[in-house]
Amino acid sequence: MPTNKKIKLNFIDVFAGAGGFSCGMEMAGHRCLLGVDFNQHAMNTFEKNHKHAKVFCGDIHKLKKKQLLEMLDGNNIDVVVGGPPCQGFSTVGTGNPDDDRNSLFLQFVRVVRLTSPSFVVMENVTGLLAKKNEDTLKAVFNKFESMGYNMGVQVLSAEQHGAPEKRRRTIIIGSKLNSSISFPKPSHNTIVGRSFIPAVTVGDALKKLKTKSGKFLNHDIDLAQVSNKLDLARLKRIPEGKGIRYERDEKAYLTPRLKLGVNWQTIREGRFRQTKYQRLDRKLPSPTIMTHRHSYYHPVENRYLTQREAAALQSFPNNFEFTGPVSAQWRQIGNAVPPLLGKAIGRALSAMVKEAGASKSVSRKKTTVQAIKTIRERAFVYRDLKKSEIRTQEATQ
Repeated sequence: MPTNKKIKLNFIDVFAGAGGFSCGMEMAGHRCLLGVDFNQHAMNTFEKNHKHAKVFCGDIHKLKKKQLLEMLDGNNIDVVVGGPPCQGFSTVGTGNPDDDRNSLFLQFVRVVRLTSPSFVVMENVTGLLAKKNEDTLKAVFNKFESMGYNMGVQVLSAEQHGAPEKRRRTIIIGSKLNSSISFPKPSHNTIVGRSFIPAVTVGDALKKLKTKSGKFLNHDIDLAQVSNKLDLARLKRIPEGKGIRYERDEKAYLTPRLKLGVNWQTIREGRFRQTKYQRLDRKLPSPTIMTHRHSYYHPVENRYLTQREAAALQSFPNNFEFTGPVSAQWRQIGNAVPPLLGKAIGRALSAMVKEAGASKSVSRKKTTVQAIKTIRERAFVYRDLKKSEIRTQEATQ
């Protein structure tokens, strides 16, 4: 474990995808030594942007101890990060042995066991903290507690950590060095001291798409054009920040000739599950970026977003280059942990290392059923400030 003032942790990124999490960890000053994923396009992107890391592309079950240790080349591992699926894991043994989610989670555990890091960091969907998954969360906690980790969990929202996107993820952190877990505090869309720090917006992000050398990467405007003439005619009538989800939207924005031809009386709940022809709003953070380009449209231009624009909303730096077909690039972007969220978590780990250096001892904790219920209820710490709260704070300055 590093003891110098500038904390630099060695880490492995498992189920890494294109490497959004590890990109953020490196922004925080840490060093990625290995990325693991089965998707070839994602690993090509990972390798292109993590020039000092080794890459294992394939079935993680086939990454045996000997090969893993050879790839680490004698380096100590301080952190294992990743997004293993957990929802199939239960307190009864390992749940259904045929459930791939159990198998993949246990492979993540195996990598942790083989490398014995001081920290383990997992990201997952917010549904992991649903009441129906309390047993799963307890099983995950107990598995790592049996390996000597104290555990904590919070749901973090990306726009509160500098990303121009509302994306919420469950973050689980385990530490062998600390008695309690520290999570990053919000830096945006929150009150810091006596000042309200607004979220970074879509407009902010779309202004800055060039690399430092003046290039645009993954930003082909021609590929972002809407080829279907009817879709294009409809899109031209949608104002910035608006879309069609209810019948009233269709009536407000579309002429009779351009109507969608749906029976609003028979649609479940009288609405589309996802808004159609949704233009982004330059004055707000983006909704969660999906894995395909058809989810959102440019705020004012009559086209889809480019991959570069979507990546900017995910907070990827402009010199992070995606590889593979356009559809594969979109999957990489949409599946990624926003790098600025990863950076915030990386800084929280550095703070915990410093805190551990000042602490005399570490107390070990055992999570009970009641504790899991309390942990789950307290994990949702993000919230949008009301305008009245912001005005009250500004009035006191």
